[in-house]
Amino acid sequence: MRGKPMASRLVLVVETDPAARRHMADLLTNLGYEPMIAESVEEALAALSRNEFVLSLVDLNSAEADGIDLLRRLKVQGGTPGSIIIIANGSSIKRIPEAAALGADDVLQKPFTPEDLENTIKSAIARPMRAWGREAHDDRGHRLQDELALWQSPQMHEVREIIRQAARADVTVLICGETGTGKDLVARAIHEFGVRRPGPFVKVNCAAVPRDLLESELFGHERGAFTGAHQLKLGKFESADHGTIFLDEIGDLHSALQGKLLHVLQDGQFSRVGGRSTIKVDVRVLAATNQNLEQAVASGRFRDDLYYRLNVLQITVPALRERPQEIPLLAQYFVERYAKLFQHESFTLLPETLQRLTRYRYPGNVRELENIIKRMIVLGDSVLARSPWPGESANGKHESPPPATKVQISLKHISRKAALAAERQAILDALEQTRWNRMRAAKLLNISYRALLYKIKDAGLEQDRQASSPA
Repeated sequence: MRGKPMASRLVLVVETDPAARRHMADLLTNLGYEPMIAESVEEALAALSRNEFVLSLVDLNSAEADGIDLLRRLKVQGGTPGSIIIIANGSSIKRIPEAAALGADDVLQKPFTPEDLENTIKSAIARPMRAWGREAHDDRGHRLQDELALWQSPQMHEVREIIRQAARADVTVLICGETGTGKDLVARAIHEFGVRRPGPFVKVNCAAVPRDLLESELFGHERGAFTGAHQLKLGKFESADHGTIFLDEIGDLHSALQGKLLHVLQDGQFSRVGGRSTIKVDVRVLAATNQNLEQAVASGRFRDDLYYRLNVLQITVPALRERPQEIPLLAQYFVERYAKLFQHESFTLLPETLQRLTRYRYPGNVRELENIIKRMIVLGDSVLARSPWPGESANGKHESPPPATKVQISLKHISRKAALAAERQAILDALEQTRWNRMRAAKLLNISYRALLYKIKDAGLEQDRQASSPA
């Protein structure tokens, strides 16, 4: 019996709109892929029964080729769709969590550029979420899969790639970022999709446990070790044996315990408080901080040898205000999650509220967005939507800082301005030389892709490009 033909560049495109089909087919061909078109769910299933695809692009907003229906039937029929990227627009954003739960690996929002398509494809192929979904059978794993599928910005694509690498390598990882950005989610993903998944995942918030109790919390104590120690207690390191321990807010670990933690990282052994025997553990350590540990090392507040032990691999989670394209997806995800939990299934976000959510700066990041959605569901959209949020004026706009006092321009200011202008021109030259291929431009400039995106935004180059392009 002849097997299915396998083509490492074969891509299934499930789309009913002829113009959209041609557009995607042209883009895929230019990227070196071989597109195969399906105009309905039946055609897609037939193609999947005969071929193996490296990738499938599925439109969520099509009556004849409904993406959700295809994903449901694919689970029953089976097939090899490769990484599944769903294509969504404004009206189908609310269906993204359902698609992610059914196995979609990534999302591409309309309208998208050739660079958007290329970056999404690279990310989906390099880090196949479907493989993660097979490993993460339980509810915790499915929730991780759902939330990771909402990371649609280039910055978070980069974070997901590092998570994939970290999950494969059994090394210590330092996760950095502001409060509420999702450092806990990163840690859980590294554990859940790594080799230690069968073992326990134990979290300790170093800032939440009183200093005099933290040593006992981490390493346990013997009976009679101190007043009130009436029985032996196992510490979190013992509880995490053959698994992962996640030390949140590691920057708040006081100096006396930093040395003991370093010893565990070096030798994999320790003694309980009041104990004499040595206990050996096999534990992977993940740590997170919202502080600048390099400054803490320089000031003597944090041991440099411990910092280097923890910082084998570093993941920096960007603030939500740096990835605003994810706000509508996250908002809709939290609405579906908490409307059901609070028994308000009929709750929907008003269009003007969604616009306001997208404009807001979120000093508390994703956690603040989640809490805002909770309050909206409990109190009602109309109640909370009309009240000012932190950092906003009563009209819903962000308050600008007071105008600066007029001062004499210094030579230092002129030099700084000239340097910024030169940098802006160098970035613009690189972008034009690479036809605005940001990946190639970043390599040309010898900076990271993420750093280039920040500089493009800060310099206003994207707005200038849009303003100068023909309508």
